[in-house]
Amino acid sequence: MPEKIDPALRDWTIRLVGERRIGLGRESVRRWALQADIDDGTRHGMTSAEHAEIKRLRAGDALLRRNVVVLRAATSGAADGLVDWVI
Repeated sequence: MPEKIDPALRDWTIRLVGERRIGLGRESVRRWALQADIDDGTRHGMTSAEHAEIKRLRAGDALLRRNVVVLRAATSGAADGLVDWVI
């Protein structure tokens, strides 16, 4: 059974959100609150730090893949020139 919330706390929270709302959607605030719970260990899930690390690694992977394409193109072109030079 859910824990009973103090009415004064509920009223304060509603007032705070109402006063501070600057075009923020309810869903955005809900996701931020969930992520804060994950980051502080209250809830299971991927932390913000883990998400940032995965994003960084994916960007590095994309860069490496582009470099491989460039190097393969350069290598195949160099080999063609070498064959022409030897003959």
